[in-house]
Amino acid sequence: MLRALSLVVVALVAVLVATASAPGAKQQLELLKAADYPGLQHLHYQFGPIKVAAGQNTIEVQINNNKPQVPGFITRFAPNLVFAKSGKVPGVDVVHLHHGVWLIKGVPTFAAGEEKTAFTVPTGYGLHHDPKDLWLMNYMIHDLTASPTDVYLTYDIDFLPDSEAAAAGITRVRPLWMDVAGIRAYPVFDVLRGGGSGGRYTFPDQAQGDERKAIGPAHTYTAASDMTIVSAAGHLHPGGLWTDLTSTRDGQEKLLFRSEAKYWEPAGAVSWDVSMTGTKPEWRVAVRKGDRLDLSATYDSGRASWYESMGIDVLFVADGIRPEAVDPFSGSIDTLGLVTHGHLAENDNHGGTGSVGPDARKLLAGPPVSKVDILHYIYARGNLGAAGRKGRPPAVKAGKSLLFTNLDSTATIDWRAAAYHTITACKAPCNKKTGIAYPLADAKISFDSGELGYGPAGFTPAANRNTWQTPKTLPAGTYTYFCRIHPFMRGSFRVTKKG
Repeated sequence: MLRALSLVVVALVAVLVATASAPGAKQQLELLKAADYPGLQHLHYQFGPIKVAAGQNTIEVQINNNKPQVPGFITRFAPNLVFAKSGKVPGVDVVHLHHGVWLIKGVPTFAAGEEKTAFTVPTGYGLHHDPKDLWLMNYMIHDLTASPTDVYLTYDIDFLPDSEAAAAGITRVRPLWMDVAGIRAYPVFDVLRGGGSGGRYTFPDQAQGDERKAIGPAHTYTAASDMTIVSAAGHLHPGGLWTDLTSTRDGQEKLLFRSEAKYWEPAGAVSWDVSMTGTKPEWRVAVRKGDRLDLSATYDSGRASWYESMGIDVLFVADGIRPEAVDPFSGSIDTLGLVTHGHLAENDNHGGTGSVGPDARKLLAGPPVSKVDILHYIYARGNLGAAGRKGRPPAVKAGKSLLFTNLDSTATIDWRAAAYHTITACKAPCNKKTGIAYPLADAKISFDSGELGYGPAGFTPAANRNTWQTPKTLPAGTYTYFCRIHPFMRGSFRVTKKG
């Protein structure tokens, strides 16, 4: 029954899991502050231990009984991930929280990606909790290594019990989930290098052709009654710049909030070393019955391609128009917010230094081949870490293809023990040390295989095929690539001229 319920929930709700300049070293960091009340409790929970298989990149759903045991109001929620054995937060380049979604009564309510946004409800408002409510934990833990491990998903809650006098003055809010590619089991879209205009790509506004297939119904919402939005915060993947939440009434559109990705990453908008902005404590927006809310996500398409991207805003709304709410069509709205945290230590390994292998462009060509197998996290031909002939870029004639086969995930291997791999173009020589900001899908000629492997739709991002062929249109030259699921995996091949 639970399995069936989980499948229904995942099928019906999106899963969660950016201006893109890092603030100067001397810039004052103004953080979004949490509300405080007499009798407020600061509760810490951990879900797990979760056994993470080597290379794991799958979605799981389980009942979560780690919650307050008395009724009351949740006013702040801050997620994290720690190793079960040491209690330390793993490096993002080792194991990271692709997403966690706390489903309460079947509704996605709190969510986290590796940017670990803390959700804060402003003073006077709270999400009411009943200990009888069913909580489900939807999570995707990504092991970027070939070694298994155990982790806990942790979260800190500010909680005001109903028994406290201050609880009588709290106005109830409910979550409203906005998702540019949801509601789907795995709500993602691709941002290809050069897409959009001026080095920026906005989804779904600039989606064309097959790109439009990724647009989900949750990117828009029409209010069935009057309500007040009291807080909002966005979620993006690396390369993301901002999400825009707008309201339309009688053909007139107004920007309500831009949730920006503030990158602490020295290389810019290319890693998880980022904090999203949330609305300021005094921000309140009136939404009238019939008003249409729309969400869009903007990515940097000039630097690299970004595959399996997301664009989400989690809103908390109160019924009716609150006295302090501003009507965006007659008043002024502060569309900028505050970050919820600064640089996190787990993002210290930025990568891109030294080298892990030779420059394949300077190597002799390997033997002509028609296929390359992937086994035990190794590209059998052209592997940048291999010595001798196996490390040389295998040759293929222009107009022909190389067939890649991922033997770490076949139709006969249990999907929970499988490892998905990609062949993703990166700028040569693509041989620097792995980190959260390196390598990137930044080759002048882009290609990507998708995640080769098998697994149930919705619980894995698997392509449900384990083969892929290089494009026959590639001009002569040496091409380098990496696995964006396990970035330490690097390879190359060479296209030679006909004749």
